[in-house]
Amino acid sequence: MLRNGLEPWHLLIVAIVVIALFGSKKLPDTARALGKSMRILKSEAKAMKETDASPGTDPRT
Repeated sequence: MLRNGLEPWHLLIVAIVVIALFGSKKLPDTARALGKSMRILKSEAKAMKETDASPGTDPRT
C-alpha cells in the first residue's frame, strides 16, 4: 500500500474510466493535447520565473 492509500488497482479503475469516457480512438489525441498544454504551461512558468529573477528597476521608485 502506498502512503496516501492509493493502491495499484485504484489506478487501474481510473484508467478504465478514462478509456470509457474518451473512447480508445480519441485517447491518443487527448493525451497529445494534454502533453502540448503541459509543455506550454512549463515554458510560460519558466519565462515568468526568469523575468522575476532578472535584475530590473526598483518598483518602489
